[in-house]
Amino acid sequence: MKYQFSQKIDSLQPSAIREILKATADPSVISFAAGNPAPEAFPVETVQKIAAEILQENPVLALQYSVTEGYTPLRDRLAVHVKERYGIGQDFDQVLVVSGAQQGICLTAHCLVDDGDTIICESPSFIGSLNAFRSFRSQLVGVEMDDDGINIEKLEAALKANPRTKFIYTIPNFQNPTGITMSLEKRREVYRLALQYGVMILEDNPYGELRIKGEPVPTIKSLDTEGIVIYCGSFSKVLSPGLRVGYVVAPREIVAKLTVAKQCADVHTTILSQLICDKFLAEYDFDAHIKGLQDIYRKKANLMIGEIDKKFNPAVSHTDPEGGLFLWCTLPEGADMMAFCQAAVENHVAVVPGTAFLTDESEPTRSVRLNYSTPTDEQIVKGIDILGGLTYKLF
Repeated sequence: MKYQFSQKIDSLQPSAIREILKATADPSVISFAAGNPAPEAFPVETVQKIAAEILQENPVLALQYSVTEGYTPLRDRLAVHVKERYGIGQDFDQVLVVSGAQQGICLTAHCLVDDGDTIICESPSFIGSLNAFRSFRSQLVGVEMDDDGINIEKLEAALKANPRTKFIYTIPNFQNPTGITMSLEKRREVYRLALQYGVMILEDNPYGELRIKGEPVPTIKSLDTEGIVIYCGSFSKVLSPGLRVGYVVAPREIVAKLTVAKQCADVHTTILSQLICDKFLAEYDFDAHIKGLQDIYRKKANLMIGEIDKKFNPAVSHTDPEGGLFLWCTLPEGADMMAFCQAAVENHVAVVPGTAFLTDESEPTRSVRLNYSTPTDEQIVKGIDILGGLTYKLF
């Protein structure tokens, strides 16, 4: 039988990251291609204890259907959490619990974007979001990044040239894939331009707690007095991605529509996972837990950067992230980036080609993304040594 797929899905291609990860099934391959938290970052014993207590004390609540908006105590606790930590939340805002921040991103596009509408994204940007946006048949417009975030002049030019823009998508903290943090000045300018041109902002902040150096920068949502920012947060990088618990903070009219869309998607986020997150926030030292994560990632980032600086051809440049899980390496002029990625895999090291993160994958790029959270320290040293040799051999 010849299968007829919808136009929305037929044009989508498998994630380049997922395809590369197939190579990492070989245990001899050192993977810098994933974006997973460090295995040692999971509070396994604490989660085991919390889950056992929940199933002992209130099993029906944990196993029954629940409300789409999310477990009310968790929503209330998150509202306080983001207010105290990030200054987020106006009287017009509400919290919606979603199945990972990825669902919040998908629901936003579902509710705001019609066929042919434009979404302006940083270029490069997170492939999971780009593919979600593509699935709603939107037009993606990429705006290049400076060392301190999106280029403001080019952002305004994109807004002028694309009157059907529905929102600007940005990852201001330790951006995936570049690791870049947007300056406060640029955050204010992004907000000003969105207000001026009548578009929304989708602020994705999955890595915000994972700062390893420098001072925190206010979120764009904390500047939002007019109700134009939709904020996505997540427990994936600070507790466990397998729990699939994220949250959206947005004006109540937006949350109402997101809730209807979520009812069509999954009815509600897994209630046991929500209960675990709520109990972790309520009864355990979250700040101490975050500090432990920051210590883990500071050590790993410093190790990878130190090894790159020692082992790579100086013609290769890289970002110096203040947090998160990634750094971005740019090969010298004339280098064949895909040949470098292929040679890396052939030498049992996996990296992600920069094309995977572009709004237009046909655009040229000489960059690759490296992840330092997932590999062990020994793998970081060995893998960077192998890649370093290739930088001298190929360039």
